[in-house]
Amino acid sequence: MSTVQSIDRAFAVLRALASGPAGVTEVSERVSLPKSTVSRLLSSLERNRLIGRTSSGEIVAGDVVAAFARRHDSQEHLIAKVRPTLERLAAATGETVNLAVSTGTGVVQIDQVDSRYMLGAANWVGREVPFHASALGKALLAHGTPLPVGRLAKLTERTHTTRPELDADLRRCLETGYAVADGELEPGLVAIAAPLLDADGRAVAAISVSGPSSRLSNTQIDRVGRLIADECIRLSATLYPTSPSGRTPRKAGAA
Repeated sequence: MSTVQSIDRAFAVLRALASGPAGVTEVSERVSLPKSTVSRLLSSLERNRLIGRTSSGEIVAGDVVAAFARRHDSQEHLIAKVRPTLERLAAATGETVNLAVSTGTGVVQIDQVDSRYMLGAANWVGREVPFHASALGKALLAHGTPLPVGRLAKLTERTHTTRPELDADLRRCLETGYAVADGELEPGLVAIAAPLLDADGRAVAAISVSGPSSRLSNTQIDRVGRLIADECIRLSATLYPTSPSGRTPRKAGAA
């Protein structure tokens, strides 16, 4: 059996389990494969925690699949709640607005409202970018998201690649309420971002406005940054209500 054929059959088994728990015989019937073949596939899937078994021996989706489903559902819920805020920011600035979350190794954009301009328009949804070179990443790092171990890659001449430089950026984010990446991810690209914070003050996600430096000049950065920060404060209070005493500030980069 070829590797591709084995993968296709394993996926067929997983799809078959989407309709509910089943025994080996029933799974075999659902996918029209011999029981011996299904048994081998199930053993491999179980070793990789893609399937599990109930106390009665029935086969169910495993914890890895369940975790993926929970994350997807959580992201879809977040996107639905945040979308009106993205649209308001896009209308107010005319620039590209993104919602992003941490993947552990970087930042991935999960929703976007496009710029009204042709220059600078790009689809960032699904793209992972480094924490240290993006405004979204800095906003997350400044409020509790841990920085992955390893060197800080130099993506442009303006990328900050030392911890003192990055720590200074995170302190500024805490002071102003927003993070800035000016030509650090791509030459000429300016991004400004602020975090969505849970009741404990940890960053759950971040929202950014980005565009070319010709439009997001130094005089515009503070205005747009304050706008994003204010929107994120209001949205965080709605999504993650906290006690009347407010959130406890977190140290930049704290895990």
